[in-house]
Amino acid sequence: MIDLSTLAVFGVAALALTMTPGPDMLLIASRSASQGRAAGFATLAGIQAGTYCHALAAAFGLSQLFLIVPHAYDAVRYAGAAYLLYLAWKTVRSGAVSLTPQAGAPRQAVGVMFRQGLLTNLLNPKMALFVLALFPQFVQPQADSLVLQILVLASVLNAIGLMVNGAVIVGASRLSRVFSRGGRFRRLPQYFLGALFAGLAVRLAVDSRS
Repeated sequence: MIDLSTLAVFGVAALALTMTPGPDMLLIASRSASQGRAAGFATLAGIQAGTYCHALAAAFGLSQLFLIVPHAYDAVRYAGAAYLLYLAWKTVRSGAVSLTPQAGAPRQAVGVMFRQGLLTNLLNPKMALFVLALFPQFVQPQADSLVLQILVLASVLNAIGLMVNGAVIVGASRLSRVFSRGGRFRRLPQYFLGALFAGLAVRLAVDSRS
């Protein structure tokens, strides 16, 4: 098993990375502000499930495909950009959302937010390369199973992410009270979220792996 000193160093690195504003934090904050805490935590759960998937891929060497075959990296990158553009179109085209709880609606909405968070994370090849670059630095080959060690590191990263992004969700969700009053600003969160998806799509499409 990874020793505590190594986990402590990894925890500091994970905290610094998690606290740096990025696409995941923006997505979580916007979901929380427009649809409340449940949507924010569901999106975060999907993103963190994607982190485990990337960790397992790194453990079994699948992420190295992006380093060996450049076209595979580009294919996933463009697929992710296309998916984000689809989400932007769907968000803007939908009717005005209700920001107050509705009977029977939360479960389905939470499932949708989880899937969107998961797919957004899985279709970001930079996340795969990030895991592949960072995790091996804290793995001890002479210790237990490599897969187990990488899953432990992913769990530490997700635990820290839960604390940091949990605070973001709680803070951003309070903004939903402002928009829940309706009026001409009722669709503003949808337009903002649609613009966010479109911006992330453009960034992912034109970004290189460097």
